[in-house]
Amino acid sequence: MKKILIAATLIGAFAAPAYAAEFHVMFDKTTKKCSVSKTAPTETEKFSMMGIYGSELDAKMAMHGMTQCKG
Repeated sequence: MKKILIAATLIGAFAAPAYAAEFHVMFDKTTKKCSVSKTAPTETEKFSMMGIYGSELDAKMAMHGMTQCKG
């Protein structure tokens, strides 16, 4: 029983950070292009936040559907 508890704890410890990942879609006002980043933009004059997504694939799919990102 002790081995199962230790194994479950280790699995949870390694899996939890994967669920906490955030991917940000940002619009660069100077180049007029969108990008995906793991960190939020700090230069609010240069970047507009377009959304926060749980996976990089979700962020890229959403980015392709945004009108500002098509240009």
